[in-house]
Amino acid sequence: MAGLLGDIPYGTLDLMILKTLQAMGPLHGFGLARQIEQVSENLIELNQGSVYPALQRLQQQGWIEAEWGLSETNRRAKFYSLTSAGRKQLRAEVESWRRTARLVQRFLALET
Repeated sequence: MAGLLGDIPYGTLDLMILKTLQAMGPLHGFGLARQIEQVSENLIELNQGSVYPALQRLQQQGWIEAEWGLSETNRRAKFYSLTSAGRKQLRAEVESWRRTARLVQRFLALET
């Protein structure tokens, strides 16, 4: 992983993957990585060494599933999509992040 990702909390990439698949529908690994980079305005740079292990982990958890298909360049690629368990997990993670953000915001608002 390059860029900012090394500085963000563990599990953030999983949340980004799940949310991107929810918003965009099925994507292959390379397309998913590029979409995350685009949304982050290139603050996050992903490589195969970070994306594919995360995809494998999420698939093992049952949160995403993979199906072979053809990419836009007509190459065979695995396309990943969110499962119902993945949607449930995403809702839980989003709520957890929102609670954390509210907590941190309270401390950021303290006067010095």
